[in-house]
Amino acid sequence: MNFSEKLQILRKNKGLTQEALADKLNVSRQAVAKWESGQAYPDISNLIQISDLMSVTVDYLVRDQQCMMNVTGGKDKTDLDELITFRLEANVNTYAAFMNETDSTRLDSHDFRYTNGDYTYHDTYVGGEQFAGEEAIWEKGKAVYAMNYLGRVLEKEFSGNFLKEALRAADHKMPYRGPEYYQSGEYTYKCSVNGDFTWFQGYEEIYFHDKKVYECFFHGGVMK
Repeated sequence: MNFSEKLQILRKNKGLTQEALADKLNVSRQAVAKWESGQAYPDISNLIQISDLMSVTVDYLVRDQQCMMNVTGGKDKTDLDELITFRLEANVNTYAAFMNETDSTRLDSHDFRYTNGDYTYHDTYVGGEQFAGEEAIWEKGKAVYAMNYLGRVLEKEFSGNFLKEALRAADHKMPYRGPEYYQSGEYTYKCSVNGDFTWFQGYEEIYFHDKKVYECFFHGGVMK
């Protein structure tokens, strides 16, 4: 998804017309129209204003998520694609889908495990409204991928069911947590990532209308 597409989605999610957005940014409606059609690009001051208004990072606005899966590092692209496919498969067969919960591996932890062929996925976390955890993947008993996460519920309107719904919508362009953008009813999920699947850092958040109700930081990559 490129900048022009993101801007249209964010503007409409805020319930703003092009003219209303232009007024808030002190630019012409024609400028906004050109941004959304891909004919022009805002300068950095406008990007910062848009970032603040839409409650997203500048990095999220300018980074084309389709370009984020560039493969670097030691793993062959075919192997990496297979690993990503399995991670997405495990995602919809464990926590996000209320499936395959297993015995605790640590004191008071919540654990999920999924195996298919040579791959095994395990997710373990502690806490509730403030939580921390790790998911990892093994291939033939050898660790090949891991990701740590730390998050918290910010407001009472948070919905765990919506978070799980958003996580199930992850795809090959954004296989880390959930998709770049997901909306259902009164809730909106946003996720931004720096890096690629071999080495990345990210941030996800959920809004109820315009109120941020949840956030989570995560980082991970391929094991060598």
